[in-house]
Amino acid sequence: MIQKIIQFWKTRQRVKALAELRHQLAHILHLNDDILVQSTKEKVREIITEAQTVNPGNSEEADKFLERAPLRVMKILPRQPFMTLREYADILAVAFTVAFGARALYVQPFKIPTSSMQPTLFGIHYIQDKNTLPDLPPLVQLALFSAERAQLTVKASGDLDNSSFDTFPKYLMYPQTRFNIGGVDYVLPGDRGHVYNYCFKNRMVPGFEEGEVLCNGWLSLGDHLFVDRYTYHFSDPKRGDIVVFNTEGIPVSEPRGFFYIKRLIGLPGDMLKIVNGMVHVKPKGGEFYMPITKFGIKEIDRIYSLKGGYQGHSAVGSLANGNEVYVPEDCYFMMGDNTANSSDSRYWGFVPRKNIVGKALFIFWPFTRRWGLADHDEPLPIDSSTPQSVAEAMQLQ
Repeated sequence: MIQKIIQFWKTRQRVKALAELRHQLAHILHLNDDILVQSTKEKVREIITEAQTVNPGNSEEADKFLERAPLRVMKILPRQPFMTLREYADILAVAFTVAFGARALYVQPFKIPTSSMQPTLFGIHYIQDKNTLPDLPPLVQLALFSAERAQLTVKASGDLDNSSFDTFPKYLMYPQTRFNIGGVDYVLPGDRGHVYNYCFKNRMVPGFEEGEVLCNGWLSLGDHLFVDRYTYHFSDPKRGDIVVFNTEGIPVSEPRGFFYIKRLIGLPGDMLKIVNGMVHVKPKGGEFYMPITKFGIKEIDRIYSLKGGYQGHSAVGSLANGNEVYVPEDCYFMMGDNTANSSDSRYWGFVPRKNIVGKALFIFWPFTRRWGLADHDEPLPIDSSTPQSVAEAMQLQ
């Protein structure tokens, strides 16, 4: 009885070994179908056929075949150089294909380019107080908070050489700008425009004195987020959504094809006007205007909280002086949360439905209070009812 059990177990092991051999050889044929010559394929198929005909109950026949089969395969398919690298390359190729497919259909990474959506989303901006962020090694600081130290103390008195500005990449992707004051070269993070804004913009006197501190803070590279490209294929954008769109055909100052991110304020068929710093809406088919806060959209309510940098909406551009604007069909009216520093529909008009890419989904970098689902933060409990208090609140984000 015991002998029969042992024999049954050994026979079963041979069945598994033969099946595994057939599976592996079939996989090799499938994987290398486009590079193996026909004669090699036939030899591999012969081994597969033999594995199918071998009797696993005949221990001598099966064991002899299983012992010789790997040697036969190695002669037919000699190991190629850099095989492991090729396998990893195949894996990476599949991974990139999946990633780009997901990008095209579902989510797309996006970098906030400007300050127009502050304090909800931050673009590249200067942080004046060096103590706002912890003192960490530069690479750690960059990895966690997307910020680089911006500090300059004048070493020698003299004038700024405006012809000396030279912008170059750091780590292949982060711009740095070199310039000269009084014969001494300095390097600060950011392109020329950003360096000028945080270092020289408010400078009234042309000369610089030794020991003068021009900046002592951080340059943040802004928020990076994923954009949901999927939802708007099945539903229309909603009032209050943060929307990414292409400026193709829109008369903005940047080149066509540039991406913008704004908040959707007006829907097709709406009439809009601004009264005392608040948007009023007469919806399509409606008879009366109503404050936009009456729609029960908490993300819009924050804008009128006058806290944490939110400041309502400025009546400028097409909405200046009590003007009313009608939003055409299949178009949307977009505005930035940082109303005093936003190029939006008040200046260049409407966004056609076909230009919309998707809605803001998830801030994946840096790891600040805004990290996570986009537009989830309540405003900081800091007054921002005046321009000065707005600037102060923005620095504390």
